[in-house]
Amino acid sequence: MEESNTLSGFANKVIGSLPVIGLVARILSDEGGVGGDVIDFAEFRRRVGNKCSVNDSRAFYEFQERRGRVGDPLYVLLCCWLAAVGAGLLKSEEILEGVARLRVSNDIEFEEETFIAMMNDAREKRAKLRTAAPTIPMEIRAEKALEAIYVCCFGGDPIEEDDEKLLFIMLNAVFPSVGQPGIEKIVKDKIKRVAEGSEEIKFPPPKPLSKEAVQMQMKDLQFLKQMNETQ
Repeated sequence: MEESNTLSGFANKVIGSLPVIGLVARILSDEGGVGGDVIDFAEFRRRVGNKCSVNDSRAFYEFQERRGRVGDPLYVLLCCWLAAVGAGLLKSEEILEGVARLRVSNDIEFEEETFIAMMNDAREKRAKLRTAAPTIPMEIRAEKALEAIYVCCFGGDPIEEDDEKLLFIMLNAVFPSVGQPGIEKIVKDKIKRVAEGSEEIKFPPPKPLSKEAVQMQMKDLQFLKQMNETQ
């Protein structure tokens, strides 16, 4: 993500355009996404997991103990994935609506599929218009990740001191290039805005799903029901 404008990034695009070599590169690459592909959630989790220390991993699970179901490590990582990969393709409102919906629905697979479709659609529109995606610094992506985590995992609740420490560790594990001082500033600024009541984020009520989305979920439920009946 960070080397798209470098010689290395150009080389990755060339490698990704070669069918066999590109496939091997994707398999061997921890980060995936060679050749400008959208990095899916599974690849993103693997990349983060491979770089996490024991202390980093512990922080994710301690956060879940504090926040309950909505603090699930997968929820936190989904928020980070949307900010790290989706920034420039997804609107902030779309990200926050999705994570607010996830907080209620607990359907992470559906949200992942929905966001992948939205990102691919945005990429196709840019390709037709021949416009490049905007370059968004990692600091901004980390801020967007924290906004999404706050909506999904806190829902407007204050961020306590123990939460603050865990957020430092988790965000630094996902966005190491921002640096610890940068991550601490992002988190502290957020806590200050929440405490002062000056938080600009509006908590969007989850929008009703489209007819197509409801049909997709019903098909999934029917498939699971059939699987259970055959077992």
